[in-house]
Amino acid sequence: MVLLSGPRQVGKTTLVRQLADPARRYLTLDDDLTRLAAREDPVGFVRGIDHAIIDEVQRAPDLLLAIKRTVDEDRRPGRFLLTGSANLMALPRVADSLAGRMETLVLLPLAQSEMAVAPGAAVSWLDTLFAGEPLFAAEPVVGEALIESVGKGGYPEAASRADPRRRKAWARQYIDALIQRDVKDIASIDKLDQLPRLLRALAQTAGQLCNYSQLGGQIGVDHKTANKYLAVFEQMYLLQRLPAWSGNRLNRLLKTPKLQFFDAGLLGVLVDFSDPLRQRALFGHILESFVFGELQKLATWAEDAYSMFYFRDKDQAEVDFVVENTAGDIIGIEVKAAASVTSGDLRGLKKLAGLAAPAFRAGIVLYDGVETLPLGQANGRPLWAMPVSTLFSGRVV
Repeated sequence: MVLLSGPRQVGKTTLVRQLADPARRYLTLDDDLTRLAAREDPVGFVRGIDHAIIDEVQRAPDLLLAIKRTVDEDRRPGRFLLTGSANLMALPRVADSLAGRMETLVLLPLAQSEMAVAPGAAVSWLDTLFAGEPLFAAEPVVGEALIESVGKGGYPEAASRADPRRRKAWARQYIDALIQRDVKDIASIDKLDQLPRLLRALAQTAGQLCNYSQLGGQIGVDHKTANKYLAVFEQMYLLQRLPAWSGNRLNRLLKTPKLQFFDAGLLGVLVDFSDPLRQRALFGHILESFVFGELQKLATWAEDAYSMFYFRDKDQAEVDFVVENTAGDIIGIEVKAAASVTSGDLRGLKKLAGLAAPAFRAGIVLYDGVETLPLGQANGRPLWAMPVSTLFSGRVV
């Protein structure tokens, strides 16, 4: 079977309904009666179904065990196409029961290249950089236009609204609906009123190290409870803990992760971003999460498989993102909201190049500019300044 997983309102249902036909039933657990049947008698619910699309399957987790049983009895591929607005494989009981039986595909909010005038025209951004080629902005997006693009985010419903006030209203209602309806489907939370406060506290720390005790203290819970709630937000694809990169893989597990949000539009609403001139530093943090989200989306259709980290050494030299391919090679990506790049912006990349040699392939500074320009080398590898908008519509010269 196949699970199409991802946050609510990104288009999972729209996509799978196109595959429904008389031979493949469409069932959604957002329907009260269907959900009741799936919860009360999951074995009976599945009995007699030969091929089916089951939407929002996380609303009846026990149904997955019944599906497993029927799949074990009849191993024909493609019998069940499931969608879920939570990462079901993060639930130990589900992950153990479905190992080797299910392939998971993740559908994230729309990438900027998908919303461009000529979608599909963008080159494979990550694959190209790892091949040693710099990218140039086919259609530069800078200044106010960049701020507008970042603020829209990638949720189709929000991005389609031209009025920023209507986008913010949608985002607030979206967050409220997730907390009030979806959280209880995947976790046992005693006090739902603590979750909105924690989510806003997490938004204020986007791009920073996780301190569970400090976060818990802001809403009156201990660090274990804060960690549990944070994991729920991760399962719902709102945010992700980004591990530290280290040449020693054990150290990666021991070091404190950073928090990044998948959608910059939601993040902007959570931190009350409204005035780019007065909140320039805040926009820098939002832009960093925006780049994180775009890289995650671009990685889903790249030829190679990529893992993402951040880098910080004992002298506080930092690189926002370290992308590693399956061969263990890396590129460093630094994000700047400014329209210019200084030598100081290269400090972390040069440190990383020295520590990671010979795995270091290139260092990139993404900035609010138009031109792609060489910035010299670090340990014999190229450093480049590249526009953020190469993520939108990059091209190779």
